[in-house]
Amino acid sequence: MSQWFSQFPAWVPPAVSSLAVFGGSYAAGLVLKWVVRHRLIARAAGTRGQWDDFVITELARRVPLWSLLLGAYLASGFWQLQPNVENALTKTLFALMVVSLTLFCSGVVTKLTVLYGSTLQQALPVTSLTQNIVRGVVLTMGLLIVLNGLGLSITPMLTALGVGGLAVALALQDTLANLFAGVYVTVAGQIRVGDYVRLDSGQEGYVADIGWSSTRIRMLPNNLVLVPNGKLSQAIVTNYYLPDRELAVLVEVGVDYDSDLAHVERVTCEVAKGTLQSVTGGVAEFDPFIRYHTFSDSSINFTVILRAREYVDQYLLKHEFIKRLHDRYRREGITIPFPIRTIVRRDPSVEPPLSKGAAQT
Repeated sequence: MSQWFSQFPAWVPPAVSSLAVFGGSYAAGLVLKWVVRHRLIARAAGTRGQWDDFVITELARRVPLWSLLLGAYLASGFWQLQPNVENALTKTLFALMVVSLTLFCSGVVTKLTVLYGSTLQQALPVTSLTQNIVRGVVLTMGLLIVLNGLGLSITPMLTALGVGGLAVALALQDTLANLFAGVYVTVAGQIRVGDYVRLDSGQEGYVADIGWSSTRIRMLPNNLVLVPNGKLSQAIVTNYYLPDRELAVLVEVGVDYDSDLAHVERVTCEVAKGTLQSVTGGVAEFDPFIRYHTFSDSSINFTVILRAREYVDQYLLKHEFIKRLHDRYRREGITIPFPIRTIVRRDPSVEPPLSKGAAQT
């Protein structure tokens, strides 16, 4: 075999060996990828936790590249390389391997943050800002490892970044203000993703996401409002999900002065209780009540207090309650009066009588 190889140029044997090792490594990577996807993922699906699913999925994506890097490292051993070339090749492969491992860890940690962040909502709310921070920490650590492996000193770089960071901070004051305001809003936990909020400027809706620059609020018409984090942290915000999602629903009603108020109260509470028990979004166990409060021009006014499970449920609850109450009042003979005005018309052909003092003059 060696005599057969000797008939070719000197570079052919190492080239053939390198290609064989390189191709074998890549083929082994494909086989390992198939095993990971079809065997390990099937086993992971039978476990309770989901963390292993994320790890195996990311592992399957990276295995072929790792096999190629391993094959390149083994193939380089068949060549008589100059020390500087061999050193450069080793560092390049090391850097690529660390970058791939960093991306692997970043993907896994980010998905774990989303998965378990809901159980640690007070300590680690799940937002795009949180995910970017976690991803940034992992990538920064990987970059430092790469730089250290390449023989570059990190201390002078950190010093230069500290000096340059001051200039960047002055140039990006608004951007950094929004970034730190977003971190504050996220960590404070007073405004969370999924909450229904209303700003003092009038916008209201569900908090869709808290990003590094702005917070996205999805309004009921399905429009998206972008609020800079700096403005959000200084705004007066009403959060309808804190301290609890349930809220009182107030409905104003008025009845005629000739009505039996005790009878009105009993009938109204019966209708309100039936509405809460049958309409989606009503708190069935809540006992509604009314409070009379005003002798108006044409009616005695009172407020009906119901209870909804969350803010948007009040619309359907009011809709059904008003329909049912109007129908019940009609059957019970209870009148909901409309405003009455008395208009006095004068005949322009008849002069008004003069006063006594005016007649004497």
